Amino acid sequence: MKETTFILLVLCSSAFCLGQDQQSNSPRPGSESSAEPQESSPELAAIRAGSEAFVAAFNQGDAKAIAALWTEDGEYIDDRGRRYAGREAIEKGYAEFFTGNPGAAIQIAIDSLRLVSPNTAIEDGLASVKAGSGVAGGASRYTVVHVKDNGKWWMASVRDTAIETPAAVRSAADLHWLIGTWVAEEHGVQTESVCRWAVDGRFIERRYTTTQLDGTKTSGVQWIGWNAQGGHVQSWDFSPDGGHAVGVWSPTEGGWQAKVAGTTGDGISTTAVNRLTRLDDNAYAWQSVRRFLGDVPLPDTNEVVIKRRPAE
Repeated sequence: MKETTFILLVLCSSAFCLGQDQQSNSPRPGSESSAEPQESSPELAAIRAGSEAFVAAFNQGDAKAIAALWTEDGEYIDDRGRRYAGREAIEKGYAEFFTGNPGAAIQIAIDSLRLVSPNTAIEDGLASVKAGSGVAGGASRYTVVHVKDNGKWWMASVRDTAIETPAAVRSAADLHWLIGTWVAEEHGVQTESVCRWAVDGRFIERRYTTTQLDGTKTSGVQWIGWNAQGGHVQSWDFSPDGGHAVGVWSPTEGGWQAKVAGTTGDGISTTAVNRLTRLDDNAYAWQSVRRFLGDVPLPDTNEVVIKRRPAE
């Protein structure tokens, strides 16, 4: 069994492996269906641009800019069932929210976006809000009815439905910032990971691809979620050599630590402690230490900085 296989296993057994879209603040890959493919549809592209403008305005705390994205008589029903009718009411509602939650930020993941007529489209997705001062907020499913008027797309109706998650999940699994595309390079080996919400926002799915110096590629998958029985965040990893591993996560100052145990595709046991230090919203440092391949100790890996790929 080559050590490189084990390195790949432990690298990819922390949700922050060397090698991670999810799309960031950007929408996750979803089942897009329309009269024409998204890539060739200027209408869907314009609607997506409007959704991105909403995220930008929300993260700037600009209630007026948010309300300007609605039709004049548009409505918004929040996750508590409160209805805001018209731009003025929508602006006032968001202004009150921002006053009570300074620094709040939102991420959205679009599940589907489809044209139902030349002038009407429906968007479904998941929204994750982080309250001010870095405090974890909540998640909700949302549906937007977009309408086209005078050549421009507007939000006519928006409805949020809260996703109830245990308090333990909200306090311990503050991992929504992982959603997006992450890239890194180490000794010429390039990795890319796509992180997205899955199972109604209760898990993060991370699919990664590693490109070797000779151009060959391997891929694997990881799931991250709350283990209610154990009372901790947990990851389940499946590597390209047929190996698998389970990681038990615990928060540390400035990041996370995952104690990982598993087996390679050849049946050799593996253990490691993976450390993640969040540098900012667009980068984190990763290192694997205390690594064993069977009974053989392996040296710690170098610390690797993994960066978010900007949305195109």
